[in-house]
Amino acid sequence: MKVIETDLPGCLVFEPRVYGDDRGFFYESFNADKLAAHGLDLHWKQGNVSSSAKGVLRGLHYQWPNPQGKFVSVLEGEVWDVAVDIRRGSPTFGKWTAVILSADNKRHFWIPPGFAHGFAVLSERAVFTYLCTETYDAAADTSIRWDDPELAIDWPVSDPSLSAKDAVAPMLKDIPVDRLPMVQG
Repeated sequence: MKVIETDLPGCLVFEPRVYGDDRGFFYESFNADKLAAHGLDLHWKQGNVSSSAKGVLRGLHYQWPNPQGKFVSVLEGEVWDVAVDIRRGSPTFGKWTAVILSADNKRHFWIPPGFAHGFAVLSERAVFTYLCTETYDAAADTSIRWDDPELAIDWPVSDPSLSAKDAVAPMLKDIPVDRLPMVQG
C-alpha cells in the first residue's frame, strides 16, 4: 500500500496494490495492520454509502463534539474530495487539501477528526463510501458554507446541486468558537 501525504498534516491518501487479470481485479480496501504501521490505530463505528449525480456537492460537514475521522473512497465514478482543517489552535487552521477519488484509481483518503469534509461529483454518477470512527450525532452535526471566500476552495463545479442544509450553512468565521474542535496534543 502506497501512502501519499497531502498539504495538511494528518490527511493521507492510501493507494492500494491492485491485482488484476482478464477476469477482474482484487485489492485490500482496509488493512488495520498496514494502517497502524503509518500511525493510524483506527476502530470503525459506522459505515456509510452515498450515491450522487454529476454536479452534486456534499459538504463541508463535520461533527463537534464527537468528531468523526473518515476513511473515504469511491466505488463507482469520480469525485473531487476536500478536507479543511478547522481545529482551533492549528497552524493550518482554515487550510484545505483536495484529492481525486475514483473507481479507477481506487484511492482512499483519511480525514482525521477535527477536519471538515466535502466532495463534488465529477462523473455522471458516483457511489461514495465512508468508514467513520464515531457514530452520527445529529446534535453535533455541523456544516460550513462550501463557497466560503476565506477558505477559497477551488471547487471544480461553479453551480453545484446542494442540499437545503448545505445551501444555508454559515461561513467559518460565523461559527461560534465552542462549535469548533481544538487541536489535540
